[in-house]
Amino acid sequence: MATKLGQLLINNHLITEEHLEKALELQKKEGGRLGSNLIKLGVLTEEKLVAFLSQQYGVPAISLSDYQIDSNLTKFIPVDVAQKYSILPVARVGATLTVAMVDPSNVFAIDDVKFMTGYNVDPVVATESAIREAITQNYGQTDTLQTAMDSLNMGDDDLLDLIQDEGEEVDISELKQAVEEAPVVKLVNIILSEAITKGASDIHLEPYEKSFRVRYRIDGVLYDIMKPPPKLKAALSSRIKIMSQLDIAERRLPQDGRIKLKIRGREVDLRVSTLPTLFGEKIVMRILDKSNLVLDLTKLGFEKEALKNFQEAIESPFGMVLVTGPTGSGKTTTLYSALSTINTIGVNIMTVEDPVEYNLMGINQVQVREEIGLTFASSLRSFLRQDPDIVMVGEIRDFETAEIAVKAALTGHLVLSTLHTNDASSTISRLLNMGIEPFLVSASVVLILAQRLCRKVCQKCKKEENTPQAALVNAGFSEEEVKTIKCFRGKGCPTCNDTGYKGRIALYEVMPVKAELKELILEGASTGEIKKTAVKLGMNTLRMSGLSKIREGVTTIEEVVRVTFGD
Repeated sequence: MATKLGQLLINNHLITEEHLEKALELQKKEGGRLGSNLIKLGVLTEEKLVAFLSQQYGVPAISLSDYQIDSNLTKFIPVDVAQKYSILPVARVGATLTVAMVDPSNVFAIDDVKFMTGYNVDPVVATESAIREAITQNYGQTDTLQTAMDSLNMGDDDLLDLIQDEGEEVDISELKQAVEEAPVVKLVNIILSEAITKGASDIHLEPYEKSFRVRYRIDGVLYDIMKPPPKLKAALSSRIKIMSQLDIAERRLPQDGRIKLKIRGREVDLRVSTLPTLFGEKIVMRILDKSNLVLDLTKLGFEKEALKNFQEAIESPFGMVLVTGPTGSGKTTTLYSALSTINTIGVNIMTVEDPVEYNLMGINQVQVREEIGLTFASSLRSFLRQDPDIVMVGEIRDFETAEIAVKAALTGHLVLSTLHTNDASSTISRLLNMGIEPFLVSASVVLILAQRLCRKVCQKCKKEENTPQAALVNAGFSEEEVKTIKCFRGKGCPTCNDTGYKGRIALYEVMPVKAELKELILEGASTGEIKKTAVKLGMNTLRMSGLSKIREGVTTIEEVVRVTFGD
């Protein structure tokens, strides 16, 4: 189908041979459909592809947002089949089932549905993103997870008897046998696939004395998902440890591992961390889904002037650009986006990270391994003998790393790195406290960027709301502005899991280190003075950035107040 569709698109002048080659190359690396990869490359829009398929195969194109799917219809096609083929039942008339499809020429999918339901199948074509969203909305997670829970609670007494209390010795051969049992394997698979379907960034498996819970972090907030039987905690943690190639016999020490999965054509990495707690091992899995990685600086949330300043800084021939913020504030995404912007054939880019979260083509990435002496500092020293143009240091943690990074920035290299500080101006004092001389800081640092992530209002259930003027003034708006400003909130719908929020956007505080700031650094000025001067020179603080997102109707006051300080 892939090459046939590709040839048809070329014949109709929608793509070129070169476009097809690139899409097929991406398909080899990351899987997925040819059409999806052409869309991902920006060669085709979903709408154009759907219109073409509709015309080519003589089937109607529909917009799923116009349909209210009857919940009885989803009983005809199980969720795993719907996800496998990217299909959704939308209507039934007599003995004919109308099914929305991404690929209306997929005879295997049509035959499977015919065989499964006993109905004739009338295909219509819809966009892949709309079908995926509709599957999430109409099938949801409850049924799948409940089915898994039911299978665990039915006839599994023998399995549960194998799992003993954490304080007792466990027979490893029995444990290995237990974790290979179908219900445990199935439950772990469902926990992982549901997390990816729901767009979670982390999965937490948490054992307590008399309970065991699974939580997902979605858009920065943790949600309870399920409570498996407590006796299963050792079997579940051991299954995950086997998948991430960790030692299942070692349950007294923390361990770190990695799982590589392919789920519905998408390659996903999971970073696994185990921690022995009072009542068993807590496991946290960070989901690294490359298909969710946004590498376009213009889509991250920068204001116009801030983006201009940042782009100028990363295009500097040398100097240091620092990105700051707490863990989970999107610093890695900003740095990867910056590297992708400046990643051309004419430059040698080298990174040292702990851990390497995503593999980027054309960039030499090194993973820190402190146990064998491969630290940020030692890697950075080696980099300087590898003829680099641009160096990215995952994090400046100590004086040694900071000193080498500063020297690299002063000797003709562009250095990008991160620090854990609250805002842009306090980064200066952090470097000075590490032991870097003021004249070296003022000479090497080109720009400092602080960032936070806040949740976006769900676009499907967004509605205007009346906000007390006092709350707007307290947030930072002027008394004149509060009279005209409009605030929005999501009322909750299946798309956003009834939270009113869907997705996140970054708030940025971009501080170019101009001549006036260099003077203040040399004079030993306080953080407050540096911040005040930067604002006079045009810098928007994190709170100001948040207020502009409220004006645009992107987020709510509560979110901005939650993630930023009042200035």
